[in-house]
Amino acid sequence: METRLQRIAEKARREPCFKFTSLFHLMNEELLRGCFEGLRKDAASGIDRVTKEEYGRNIEGNLRELVNRLHRMSYIPQPVCRVYIPKPGSN
Repeated sequence: METRLQRIAEKARREPCFKFTSLFHLMNEELLRGCFEGLRKDAASGIDRVTKEEYGRNIEGNLRELVNRLHRMSYIPQPVCRVYIPKPGSN
């Protein structure tokens, strides 16, 4: 899997105007598990208020269900909750 992703990333670097289609087949449990494991341990919960720890308690079942929903095209992501954090010395 990683090799295919690396080839896609390399093509994107070489040909920035290339339009990729049909990357959906890359969405599988292996890829999503890698994404999950790459999250920081103290990562904030999502808009659904589920923490990494909570999601990880049933990681196999959660990933299987997510992949199934993605491939059935029944997964609808929740909207992003944007939060602005004021910084000293800026507007």
